Amino acid sequence: MDTEVKKTQDYAEQVPAQTLAELGVEAAKGLSDGEAATRLARFGFNEIVEQAEPLWHRLLRRFWGPIPWMIETAAALSAAVQKWEDFAIILVMLLVNAGLDFFQEHRALNALAALKQRLAKDATVRRGGAFRRIPVRELVPGDIVKLRIGDLVPADVQLLEGDYLLVDQSALTGESLPVSKGPGELAFANTIVKQGEMLAVVINTAMATKFSTVVELVAKAQLERRSHFQKMVMQIGNFLIAVTLALVLLIVLVALFRQQPFLEIARFALVLTVAAIPVALPAVLSVTMAVGAVNLAKRQAIVSQLTAIEELAGVDIFCTDKTGTLTCNEMKVAEPVLLPGFSETDLFLHALLASRAENQDPIEVPLFSYYAQLVGAPSWQDYRQLAFTPFDPVRKRTEALVEYQGQQFKAIKGAPQVLLALAELSEEASAELRAKVETLAGEGFRTLAVARQQGEGPLTLLGLIPLFDPPRDDSKAVIDEMHGCGVKVKMVTGDNQAIAREIGRRLGLEQRLLVSDQLSGAASSELLGLAEALSAALYQRFKGDVPLKEAKAFAADVMKEVRALYDTRLLEREFLHTHESAIIEMIEEVDIFAEAVPEDKYRIVDTLQKGGHIVAMTGDGVNDAPALKKADCGFAVANATDAARAAADIILTAPGLSVINEAMRQARITFARMKSYATFRIAETIRIILFMTLSILVFNFYPITALMIILLALLNDIPILAIAYDNTKVHDKPVRWRMHELLLISSLLGIAGVVASFVLFFLLRKWGLPEDTVRTLLFLKLIVAGHSTLYITRSEGWFWQRPWPSPLLFGATFGTEIVGTLLAVYGVFVAPIGWVNALLIWGYAMIWFLVNDVIKVVAYRVLLANNHNGS
Repeated sequence: MDTEVKKTQDYAEQVPAQTLAELGVEAAKGLSDGEAATRLARFGFNEIVEQAEPLWHRLLRRFWGPIPWMIETAAALSAAVQKWEDFAIILVMLLVNAGLDFFQEHRALNALAALKQRLAKDATVRRGGAFRRIPVRELVPGDIVKLRIGDLVPADVQLLEGDYLLVDQSALTGESLPVSKGPGELAFANTIVKQGEMLAVVINTAMATKFSTVVELVAKAQLERRSHFQKMVMQIGNFLIAVTLALVLLIVLVALFRQQPFLEIARFALVLTVAAIPVALPAVLSVTMAVGAVNLAKRQAIVSQLTAIEELAGVDIFCTDKTGTLTCNEMKVAEPVLLPGFSETDLFLHALLASRAENQDPIEVPLFSYYAQLVGAPSWQDYRQLAFTPFDPVRKRTEALVEYQGQQFKAIKGAPQVLLALAELSEEASAELRAKVETLAGEGFRTLAVARQQGEGPLTLLGLIPLFDPPRDDSKAVIDEMHGCGVKVKMVTGDNQAIAREIGRRLGLEQRLLVSDQLSGAASSELLGLAEALSAALYQRFKGDVPLKEAKAFAADVMKEVRALYDTRLLEREFLHTHESAIIEMIEEVDIFAEAVPEDKYRIVDTLQKGGHIVAMTGDGVNDAPALKKADCGFAVANATDAARAAADIILTAPGLSVINEAMRQARITFARMKSYATFRIAETIRIILFMTLSILVFNFYPITALMIILLALLNDIPILAIAYDNTKVHDKPVRWRMHELLLISSLLGIAGVVASFVLFFLLRKWGLPEDTVRTLLFLKLIVAGHSTLYITRSEGWFWQRPWPSPLLFGATFGTEIVGTLLAVYGVFVAPIGWVNALLIWGYAMIWFLVNDVIKVVAYRVLLANNHNGS
């Protein structure tokens, strides 16, 4: 056999005899055991091979990056100054963060495992002239296999002998109906045989199958994926590290210049760094998302990837599969077309008599259901089938010889064009029916014709039965609600154009449509078609009055020479390279994509992401798994395949899509909580580190002690976990992280806090209070003002506007302010100040609270005005 492995699709262009010759096998004998062993050594086992990352590497990766570095530095510095309590707390935070992240990734890695498990376990193979069952993993190219109803196709094969196979390819291609295949055609690994029995030759196994491209795409998406949440945390981490290290270094240099004791300087600098680095940031944000996940679970949406909640809040394009997602994945009967003289009962009774209920054929099941609802219809079981001829791709019809009350007749159903040709109809009636069939096909209906034949008499046509896979009851409402929330919906399906367009029309989607070949842009086929038409036109112009057929023949010869001289595949690559922005714009404008394969779905999501969009994807089949993994937030619908579930971030456990809008609402609530905390934490870091730095540099005064810094950090971070349960406004448009806005608002509030601290510092110095008392008063001010800042950052409007803070958040923040006040009043770890001074500090902090709220509202309004002007 050939040494080079051919692609599966290449075999579609050759006859089975040529395939058998290339693979060095006779269909009547199959491979010998020795030859099979040789090929197994060469090609390897027929299984999906996954290059798994070592466990130790996955664990260590949790401790590498800006946020882990911050926490590890804080732990090391705490140990260096022998603050073991701080060291223990920080270490626990580090391990909790790493553990949460590791657990999330472990669940995500189930995608490839689920894909591997989809392959069949055993197959019937002809080896040495005899059939036997062997494990599927031992199949090799050249094996002769027998495929029958119910089998999972074990590898990519070319069909050899037998009448036909009806193959369900929906998991791989998204087609809503099984596909008929005959000798010479290809069947792909992981598709299901619904009817028929045939012999086939294995042409590709394992990672060379068409199914393996799905696995590779899932693996690629998994490697490339990084959430906006992770990027945001890294940006915040980098910003705070830079600010903290720069200012702490400045403090150390100035202190050394002033010849202050080095150990005292080092200890203070280390503690200040520990306090300034927000070690609780990842933990608080993770808990906030976890609370959002619990809320979604109550609404029958299981979150397997926590960061998906943050991503979902910013989704502005929602891509969805059609079959089984927007539609029921069950064929239904539409309005039947009756010929004169026949009733609905006549039409469906004969359709049932030409069917077999036990076959559970997806085309026939809805016929039985519809007939059962007809009032007064006689029982079809009173009729007796004497003979039955099943559907095959050549005859394109099913026939049954039926006996009823001593009379025999034939009931026939099948493709309309076949039965129209057999029936004796007037030319006018035939043309009218053909036009009707074409109209129904254009509207996305699969049409059956039904006929009756008495003895050897003519075929009598009874009528037409249109079938379609209808949208779910809630699909249109869900899409309308998404549009109202600022999310654009795109339907991506493996079905043909007519079906896709009709379902899109019923769901209110824009009717512009693209098919698979157009997704790469103009593609080479359109350019070559233009060149061929141009050649024909020029030939006619120069040759004068010549037949169009002659001109087309000349153009075809020209194109053969072009293809011989030039690799036309370069046209498509060049178009993609040169016009990527045009392709992005084209995909943004189109709402319906038809005849899409897994690679197309992946490309659509990838292209939209390159255009700056946050993309959600929903689906149920293996063919959807790569796009689900690639999307910023992937949804697996109820009854999805294991592979789709494993690749998805959120798994729906109830039918339909209605829960997705609720998930978006919950995600936007969770996002608002995370943004509130992030703004608060950056502002607090700036407030503390900048105030400390300027006090030390300008006034040579340490405004709070190292112990106060530690107490402040604990009182600030620990109760703030309650932000995860806060009440927040639900935005009516997608929301996402805008770092320039976040840092600007945080910096303004932080600087305002520094100004407030210095004003208080000047007043206290003017009143001549002792330094220890001044430090305690400043310590109390930082606590009260710090937690009050949270009520400012939780919304973009005035602090008194609804929704008001949750009782839990209010209790947690107010409780820690009281604890800080008691420490200051009674002098626990600090100099006592008494109740009068404590109340004055509270009043001062409340005045600045109002000032800060004004600063925030004005800043947001200026930003909003600038955004409008920019757009």
